[in-house]
Amino acid sequence: MENKPLSKEIILGLSLLIGLSVLGLFINKGLKTFSDKDRVVTVKGLAEMNMTATAATISLSFSFSGDNLQGILKQTETKKNAILDYLKSKGYDKAAIQVNNIGITDHQKYYEPAWQGNQQVERKIDRYITAQSITLLSKDVKTTEDVSAQIALDLVSKDLTATMATNYSFPDLNSIKPKLIAESTKNARISGEQFANDSQASLGKIKTASQGQITIAGKYNYNEEGSVETEKPTQPYIQKARVVSTIVFFLE
Repeated sequence: MENKPLSKEIILGLSLLIGLSVLGLFINKGLKTFSDKDRVVTVKGLAEMNMTATAATISLSFSFSGDNLQGILKQTETKKNAILDYLKSKGYDKAAIQVNNIGITDHQKYYEPAWQGNQQVERKIDRYITAQSITLLSKDVKTTEDVSAQIALDLVSKDLTATMATNYSFPDLNSIKPKLIAESTKNARISGEQFANDSQASLGKIKTASQGQITIAGKYNYNEEGSVETEKPTQPYIQKARVVSTIVFFLE
């Protein structure tokens, strides 16, 4: 039996059928991809890390005021030397003590306007103010606050009152930044996977990610919005680095 060649109409019909089938597959795939783009979940990942101070200092400040500059300069020098003698008696050597330059403020006047009742009057003020500070390197960061309090009491008993302040030096933030970001991303994925499981889906790739600003604070407690709830930290030599990353995942 002789095979007849396919007519042009049949060939054209088959080509059209195949073309429509392929087009349908692409349309279906495109619609699915378009639909999947709308299936996302946005989650936040929190990461926190405590940093212990590597060094601490204690600042002792005092000042005098008066109209005789040379007189208050002499008072400042006398008090500075008395405080230095006290610190040396406590075992602090020269390497641990830094004497800062004297600051002098000159008001260039002796009176300033002030209100007394409903009337403005001229009030006498001291023309000069001298300010002196001494910085002391702490021997142990964990006991800095206690040492500062004891020094303050000792100075009061010697009539050498000074304003006390403590300062701490912490590791460079860049040294812990990669670990913080990795931890926040990990925690965000855990939250995303939980949501996906509850939605009977699986967590896909990251669509977008936004790293929150790294904040530094004392050992405070935070609520879910990130605001501070407690008061002054009980361990100021420990700081807490905190970051919240926002990540959008595809759901499959």
